Amino acid sequence: MSGEHTFGRPLVIANPAAGTGRSPILPRLRAVLDQLGMDHDVEVTGGPGHATHLARTAVADAGRTYLIAVGGDGTVHEIVNGMVDASSRRLLGDGPVLAIVSAGSGSDLVRTFGLDRSPELLAPHLASDAVMPIDLGHVTCRDERGRPREVVFANVAEAGFGGRVVQTAARLPRQLGSTRYGVGIVAGWGGFRRVRVTVTVDGGSVTDDICNVIVANGQFFGGGMRVAPRALPDDGRFNVQTWGGNPTDIVRAGRQLRRGTHLERSDVREWQSATVSIDPERPLVVEADGEVLGRTPARFEVLPRLLRLKL
Repeated sequence: MSGEHTFGRPLVIANPAAGTGRSPILPRLRAVLDQLGMDHDVEVTGGPGHATHLARTAVADAGRTYLIAVGGDGTVHEIVNGMVDASSRRLLGDGPVLAIVSAGSGSDLVRTFGLDRSPELLAPHLASDAVMPIDLGHVTCRDERGRPREVVFANVAEAGFGGRVVQTAARLPRQLGSTRYGVGIVAGWGGFRRVRVTVTVDGGSVTDDICNVIVANGQFFGGGMRVAPRALPDDGRFNVQTWGGNPTDIVRAGRQLRRGTHLERSDVREWQSATVSIDPERPLVVEADGEVLGRTPARFEVLPRLLRLKL
């Protein structure tokens, strides 16, 4: 192969702070692309929100149709929000394709597709024409000032204890890498109590004392925990779970979460649904793809097969 790809000249959007910030992934990726004769451009992000700006400029203004994200789930989250207009739920540009080269502390979205691999192993995939249309999630919640906020997400969202963990982990030094999540669990543990929540899915609603609500498009989160083994990111439905225990129960279920056997627990309830509404008695932190979005009440909606993912 030489020259421009079928989907156009790729734009690599790389987060230099992904993971511990010392990853050599970008130069390795560029080297293998050069070996393939695959012409490409590179943009390095300079801070929060920059990847969204770069992606939106690329697809909406420059008409680019092939983006390669280099980073973790947070980088992918930003790029997807640049490719999609959340308010209209519309993909921008001319059907752009997204490839992902994991370089973050989480990189959980690509685990669902078996793409959590080195740039050298991913190179043939990046050069091929194979794509898979996948669902995205749309969430409406409240920002820190109580105003409505609309965001799209690619992998997994939470409201409750999980949101608090992510909020706590975000304040910790990036040098901790993937251990930030574990430290966030311990630090966010104290003082969290279950709350009465009404969860509405397709076909009905349930009101119960809940510790956490999970809305999953992909199967993994938290650095390899198989939180939603029955989630299929192209079936037009979320895998929705409520956890009726307390934070101690969630921590003790860590081994089950790794294996994906926690769904057998009596304090876990599960549905498949294209829409989800979460209305608690007190506001809960909402996160998606490892990024804090705001607070409840929140409503989630599947955007079916909206994005073409490079396989």
